Amino acid sequence: MYTDFGNPVGSKTLMNEAGLDFSSATIRNEMGRLEELGYIEKTHSSSGRIPSIKGYRFYVDHLVHPDKVNSKDLATIKSSFNSPFHELDEIVAQSAEVLSNLTSYTAITLGPELKDSKLTGFRLVPLSNFQVMAILVTDKGHVENQIFNLPKNINSYELEKIVAIFNDELIGYPLVLVYQKLKTEIPQLIQKYVRTPSGILDVFDDIIMKAAKERVFVGGRMNILDFSNALDVEKFKSIYTLMEKDSGLASLITQNQEGIEVRIGQELENTLFQDFSLITATYSVMGHGTGTIALLGPTSMPYSRMIGLVDAFRNELSQKMMDYYQGMEK
Repeated sequence: MYTDFGNPVGSKTLMNEAGLDFSSATIRNEMGRLEELGYIEKTHSSSGRIPSIKGYRFYVDHLVHPDKVNSKDLATIKSSFNSPFHELDEIVAQSAEVLSNLTSYTAITLGPELKDSKLTGFRLVPLSNFQVMAILVTDKGHVENQIFNLPKNINSYELEKIVAIFNDELIGYPLVLVYQKLKTEIPQLIQKYVRTPSGILDVFDDIIMKAAKERVFVGGRMNILDFSNALDVEKFKSIYTLMEKDSGLASLITQNQEGIEVRIGQELENTLFQDFSLITATYSVMGHGTGTIALLGPTSMPYSRMIGLVDAFRNELSQKMMDYYQGMEK
């Protein structure tokens, strides 16, 4: 009842609205006992009760049954993935926006793991006499590019030799090994053709690291202001700053178990989120690793609906990822 309307609940409300066949005094006594046990609490002396963190934990663990997603929400999820996507990151980023719009909460998505990604393509595309775009492609469908200025003493022949060396020596290897080769074997090979290859190698180091790191996307950052009434400006700034950092978010949504997990308040192990709950769920893309989706909302969120939505959403996202990879293989 509290998760539906957000108002403290008293004994008379329970008797009238929940259809309990007990007197108001009996219900009041039982609520007093639950308060003593730490499952509910008062916001002030004369108010009704609201669930405590302990109460939410018991509710989620023992009483929640995920709702079946209604046809309207399911249609919205399916239609959101109908557009053609040219990169894996586009799907992951879109999924965060769709989930946040559906729930009015903040959604966080992490693409399939890239630890075992292999380099499948590398090109240098001239943009002018002084600028070149380096493009890297992995077997996971990830594309990275970076524009850099050419050293003044390098010519087109030397650029062609660099591309040839990269393609001969690095294509087909995992990104971790590619990075190692860039530090050991590759500089010696390039020095046969280019006197000062360090600038180009630094650029390639950069895009390798970007391609190999965890890619986290956030939808509905500003929704936090709507669902958290107790949030002051400084705390919001701290949370917003954290959401700008891949490493901080990846750590926040790291799960302790497979499937769907709900963490509440202090269980998030960050004082910034003591008034929040986080639903996280893994999704598998056969042969291409495992990703994560998460939904950050108030502790009073309607858990049955949200868990049901997250479950349906991860299934649709997994299928879209599979369709994307199958399209690449054709």
